[in-house]
Amino acid sequence: FGRFQGLPIAGVGVNKIPALTSSVRKLISLGHKRIVMMSRKERRKPTVAPYEQAFLDELEAHGIQTGAYNLPDWEDNITDFHRCIDSLFSVTPPTAMIVCESPHFIAAQHHLSQRGLVAPRDISLICDDPDLCFSWCIPKISHFDWDTRPVVNRIVQWAENVSKGKTDIKQVLAHAEFVVGSTIGHVPL
Repeated sequence: FGRFQGLPIAGVGVNKIPALTSSVRKLISLGHKRIVMMSRKERRKPTVAPYEQAFLDELEAHGIQTGAYNLPDWEDNITDFHRCIDSLFSVTPPTAMIVCESPHFIAAQHHLSQRGLVAPRDISLICDDPDLCFSWCIPKISHFDWDTRPVVNRIVQWAENVSKGKTDIKQVLAHAEFVVGSTIGHVPL
């Protein structure tokens, strides 16, 4: 995983960009314009990663001016994550959030619920990863999902090649899809 594409190293990951653009289009069709993505610092700096750039590009393609609001800055720690969410809701609250990684999604959803904000009544929420715990949630969590078999198979193949002394720099991407759940809805009135 990570920013390995274009480097001469073995790699495995998930192409989430089609699922991302699909989710952004769905949110926009529901009237959302204040859409935020909570993404780790290394995905935003020193340069915006292609995935996050695709998010900003999709917003711009729909006439939504983008900036630091849409891809906010926060340090990779609990305190700053929660501070960032609070700051987003201090002036012009987002109507939708795409939260990268399921632990961050659960933390954000819990933090928002402590403020009395519930999806989809007050905010639409999407996680860009699957998580086994989502299958236990009602309402169903909107998220991205993919088949893990190509990822696991590639890792096993790489380990076998390395154990045999073979050079292996093959890269494989699984493809994610947007699973529409019940944590998104029309913009609250």
